[in-house]
Amino acid sequence: MNTTLKEIAQIIDGTVIGDETTVITGVCGIKEAKAGDITFVANPRYTPLIQNTNASAIITAREVKQISKPLIISENPSLAFAKLLAWLAPNEVVHYQGIHPTAVIGKKVALGKNISIHPYVVIEDHAEIGDNCTIAAGVFIGHHAKIGSDSLISPHVTIRERVQIGRRVIIHSGSVIGSDGFGFATVKGLHEKIPQIGTVIIEDDVEIGANVTIDRARFDKTLIKHGTKIDNLVQIAHNVVIGENSILVAQSGISGSTVIGKNVTLAGQAGVIGHITIGDNVVVAAQAGVTKSVPADTCVSGYPAKPHKKAKRINACVQKLPDLYKTVNALEEKILRLEQALKEK
Repeated sequence: MNTTLKEIAQIIDGTVIGDETTVITGVCGIKEAKAGDITFVANPRYTPLIQNTNASAIITAREVKQISKPLIISENPSLAFAKLLAWLAPNEVVHYQGIHPTAVIGKKVALGKNISIHPYVVIEDHAEIGDNCTIAAGVFIGHHAKIGSDSLISPHVTIRERVQIGRRVIIHSGSVIGSDGFGFATVKGLHEKIPQIGTVIIEDDVEIGANVTIDRARFDKTLIKHGTKIDNLVQIAHNVVIGENSILVAQSGISGSTVIGKNVTLAGQAGVIGHITIGDNVVVAAQAGVTKSVPADTCVSGYPAKPHKKAKRINACVQKLPDLYKTVNALEEKILRLEQALKEK
């Protein structure tokens, strides 16, 4: 890499503040950057690092004040930096073209144009694969399953029978879509399995991380609406509905028949009980436990989850419990002494 800030700004649709002829020879994180590198600051908490970085230039937001180093101002510094990285290091992975001879393809399978089916894929009867799809090694696709065009299914993904996957969907390795929901009826101390005869529908432009499990519905459908992004190790139970453009971070879990609105964020290890509703634009903080419905445009945290400001006040009080315990003990001793003195009079 050997380019100027002016050229980089044109690539990422940014505005140069400072010397646009500055030559950039590499990209790096703000702490590790050296002379010649360009870096970025998207999170305000890292703004103080700007003064100490060795980078020759910084991609940042408009709110950052002028400093001694050249800047490229962007509305979204993180996305701008990603564009730069993509330009510098385009994806050079070349997928197997066509259908590998070891793939096992059932009867009446509909295959689109320009598809790539890698070694040891199993596609059962009556499945449908859209145009320009890549089905990587070891994938299982059940009968009557449908995968929309331009989707990428990574190695060792399982897509069970009758599941529907939309267009431009990415599913990472090890995920299981359409396994049975966790449904049992206890009869005389024995757990009898309740048949799970529904399905899973994944709409367009969804990305599903590695080792995610999305259970099929008991009767109707488990639904992930378009644009939602799901991190690794997320569990979504039967009959759950996830609204558009939501984000589910690693190890979060949603119990059955819960409805999640659009633009919702479930942070890492957040847990949600079943049969409740979480409104649009809600943020559930990391490790929060949601035990009742949450109205739209709310941030909740803690267990049981409460509005974030209230949860912080409660936590602040909890931190003072040791001092309160000492105070109460001291008061009890003082009362005992006073009572004893009264008895002696």
